[in-house]
Amino acid sequence: MLELDFQSLDSVISAALQEDLGFGDITTQAVVSPNMKARGEFVAKQDFILAGWPVVVRIFHHVSEKIAIESSCRDGDAVAKGIVFGNLSGPATRLLSGERVALNFLQRLSGVATLTRQFVEAVSGTGTSILDTRKTTPGLRALEKYAVRMGGGRNHRFGLSDGVLIKENHITAAGGVAEAIRKARAAIDHLKKIEIEVTTFEELNQALDAGADAILLDNMKPGQVREAVQQTSGRVPLEVSGGIHLDNVREYALTGVDFISVGALTHSFKSADISLELKI
Repeated sequence: MLELDFQSLDSVISAALQEDLGFGDITTQAVVSPNMKARGEFVAKQDFILAGWPVVVRIFHHVSEKIAIESSCRDGDAVAKGIVFGNLSGPATRLLSGERVALNFLQRLSGVATLTRQFVEAVSGTGTSILDTRKTTPGLRALEKYAVRMGGGRNHRFGLSDGVLIKENHITAAGGVAEAIRKARAAIDHLKKIEIEVTTFEELNQALDAGADAILLDNMKPGQVREAVQQTSGRVPLEVSGGIHLDNVREYALTGVDFISVGALTHSFKSADISLELKI
């Protein structure tokens, strides 16, 4: 689902506003007339992929019902440097009080979407999908995974309860690849699939023999991934993760792997350069 669930996100927005406003915006209260009206323009200071505009709208509606806000762009659109892509108007004091929180969300989410789009474009035509991970900002996972979708990427599991992904420490605790898969299969219902992380070809073969539904190749070089794809021969979907960046992601995609998961999408993005310029 591409839409945001504002019922669950309203608490995040309220907390962010409370964090910034505290007991009041003392600077604005001191220097701006409470009766002053103003308008503002959202200006792109760089090229970026827009993500988070509905959050911005929600933030300003939280601040004041008297604020009118609109945009010529939608989330997922490419915005060019220098473009005024959004406008708002209302009480100047309320615009100023919501400015930083709105920009914090918009800049960060647009940064996630922009980096995601770069990865998606880098693997264009290969048939490989770009996935995110759970390496997200605590409390902001829903928003950051939404931004990944706006950038053209796909979401991996949202949380630990969404799917079975057996990783290295699980394998150690269970006593091996085959035993980990056996225990997982016995514990879950028949509709859930089991993915397991492997680091060697021996573990890959063990996972295939034990009936894994999907396999994550962790920290393998492109040549190793290509060999794993050939050995697997399409029996199960293959995902690769670890050491992936923009300079090598296409090389990995050309191996024929089905998915590439990239933690950097949500932990190493650069916030988009966006300003809100007030006009009196």
